[in-house]
Amino acid sequence: MYDWKIIYENWVPEEQPLREALCTLGNGYIATRGAFEETTADEKVHYPGTYLAGGYNRLMSEVADRKIENEDLVNCPNWLPLTFRHKDAEEWFDLEKAELISFRQELDMKQGLLERRMHFRDSAGRETSLHSRRLLSMANPHVAALEWELTPINWSGRIEIKSALDGRVINSGVARYRALASKHHEPLQQGHQNDHIVFLEVQTIQSKLLMAQAARTRVYIQPDGQSVNYSTQQEQGYIAQLFDVACEQRQPVRVEKVVQIHTSRDKAITEPLQEACKNIERQGSFLHLLEQHKRAWQRLWNRCDLMIACNNQAQDILRLHIFHLLQTVSSNTIGMDVGVPARGLHGEAYRGHIFWDELFIFPFLNLRLPELTRELLLYRYRRMPEAIFAASQAGYRGAMFPWQSGSNGREESQVIHLNPKSGRWLADHTYLQRHISAAIAYNVWQYYQATEDMEFMTFVGAEMIFNIAQFWSTIAVLNKESGRYEIHKVVGPDEYHTDYPDSEESGLKNNAYTNIMAVWVIQRALQLFQMIDDSRLGELFQKRNISDADIERWRDISLRMYVPFIGQSNIIAQFDGYEQLKEFPWEVYKKKYGEAMRLDRILESEGDNVNRYKASKQADVLMLFYLFSSEELLHIFELLQYDFKAESIPENVAYYSQRTSHGSTLSKIVHSWVLARSDRKRAWNNFQTALMSDVEDIQGGTTAEGIHLGAMAGTVDLVQRSFTGLEIRDNVLWLNPVLPEEISCLEFQLRYRGHWISLKVTHEKVLISVDKGWFKEVLIGVKGKVYTFTTGDRKEFEIS
Repeated sequence: MYDWKIIYENWVPEEQPLREALCTLGNGYIATRGAFEETTADEKVHYPGTYLAGGYNRLMSEVADRKIENEDLVNCPNWLPLTFRHKDAEEWFDLEKAELISFRQELDMKQGLLERRMHFRDSAGRETSLHSRRLLSMANPHVAALEWELTPINWSGRIEIKSALDGRVINSGVARYRALASKHHEPLQQGHQNDHIVFLEVQTIQSKLLMAQAARTRVYIQPDGQSVNYSTQQEQGYIAQLFDVACEQRQPVRVEKVVQIHTSRDKAITEPLQEACKNIERQGSFLHLLEQHKRAWQRLWNRCDLMIACNNQAQDILRLHIFHLLQTVSSNTIGMDVGVPARGLHGEAYRGHIFWDELFIFPFLNLRLPELTRELLLYRYRRMPEAIFAASQAGYRGAMFPWQSGSNGREESQVIHLNPKSGRWLADHTYLQRHISAAIAYNVWQYYQATEDMEFMTFVGAEMIFNIAQFWSTIAVLNKESGRYEIHKVVGPDEYHTDYPDSEESGLKNNAYTNIMAVWVIQRALQLFQMIDDSRLGELFQKRNISDADIERWRDISLRMYVPFIGQSNIIAQFDGYEQLKEFPWEVYKKKYGEAMRLDRILESEGDNVNRYKASKQADVLMLFYLFSSEELLHIFELLQYDFKAESIPENVAYYSQRTSHGSTLSKIVHSWVLARSDRKRAWNNFQTALMSDVEDIQGGTTAEGIHLGAMAGTVDLVQRSFTGLEIRDNVLWLNPVLPEEISCLEFQLRYRGHWISLKVTHEKVLISVDKGWFKEVLIGVKGKVYTFTTGDRKEFEIS
């Protein structure tokens, strides 16, 4: 990585799946993996997937003698195909069959451009150079473009160039899903509009989503003036243009392919194919499109860049993480009614579903692109009727959001899943992670804290929080013996523990994280009574059938929720009965499998069960110290009348750190955060591991199926909030910077309640500047003291 770029200087086929994921280009509307234009999908090296935000389809599969319906993010028609062959050769260009003399591929994150240069020799001794460039326009989300410059080095002669749109693709990018139904769309029509333009239209089988692509291909030959003969080739779901070209030694042949993409989900269109064919005629040259695209990226980087002095590796990788986040969701996403897939738009892992990763992603967006967070929260709001129905079917009131969400907000979690280590299909109970509802309420509240968007809170946010509070109120049951409320039949963030050893029932009792989050949500619902006008409160109570008795129950639960502890210690138990589990032989398994282990899969393949052990996949109890300041968390315990002190937090961190396998990329984020003030060396080591998790694919092949967007955004958030001690509390933006030794200076902008605020932090000082143009005062706290800032203010503080 160097100067805004990822650079690969050699061709390594076994690394290609990872490179394709990391070199994905996208614009918040659609994304395409970094596969070469001349390749087709295979099971080992190449997978040219293209994914539309919100582009889902459901299919039935027969698995283990059961019919299972799965919803997938659909691999859309491949717009990339561009290749060539010599007139005396039958086979099209294949890099595997050529002698590669030189190779270089660059992902330019500043410009959103993927570039490749190759010099190769074929079996006839002909040497050729190829320079390709590709973009998915951030300026116009419906436009994709690529350019080839093909130069004969030691030969002259005729070649045939083929440019195609291929709708015959299937979903086959994840090996463990390949036994399932995978053909998600059917062709409707294909053809050509004129000498330069071909089109293709397909429709998904179940969701009836239309997608149309129109491609304009132009061939430019040196010297100018030579004619190019062309023809078309088509079959159902496939259309290609063939160009017969005379090449002269050392004279480059340049090919431009511009593609217009529309779907039936688009706004302000009449019909996708008509729009694609009309708009492709209006597009300029590749250079023109590139210039507009670069300017759009510059506007994004002006808002979103984060500059670290004296640590080039961290700087480059953080920019890569921001880059992929902005390719998945950008201003182009606004109005699309989509969520944030956990694996981005970069592959088919997790079937493109939306989980709780928003919890790690939204903090960055809240302080950079809050209008985007608002739109993504509306994705949840629009699916609240489905969450209310799900709660009613389970015997609860309020809104119970799904652990995995897709098109319409129903529960998309698998009923069974494949363990690739054993080859067995197993029951999947992770849908019991009811804490997703608390995460959504938390996201609503944090968005409001960053923006003070009272209109959103009044008309959208409060209704969501009230509905989620009502759900927690009705899932909680009163234990008459203890006098405390309990929550049963859930799974915590850990995910490994889904039931008790030797139990035939799924779910656990009193996951501490879930119980405390439920209390926090109810407390925020009660706080809203003081923030929202009485008339609107009355409307919401009427709309959601919230009675005085319901509110009394909320108040009671907020003061009497049960939190389990291990014996008489100050260690919060992950769930009831946790202390009865066996200790796990960590050193034995780490030597065999490394640190980041998927213990659930390993133990099942050995005939054992992870439910028997004190072994977590990722942070569970520690999530509490990640999400809340010690002041806020201790206040919750005080209201619940538990004698939990700040001094007990490091003890809890140490206890669970020793019992975590880090089988999720999110785990290192949380551990780095909770160690940042007490053990800075270990915190930095965890941060570095999280930083490299996708670049080095530390989980052994998972990144190739799609990047881990929550972990990527989490590393950036660690820098912007944990390293600066940034927290919004009591209408004050608090800063308490403690930079790691490895970083000498940190600079970035953030948007807070309508102001652009610039921060420059060193080990000794913090410089705060408020942009001009806004007149509302903001309160900023530094090292425990609050200061008032107005438009144009610039203040420096000693912090060492």
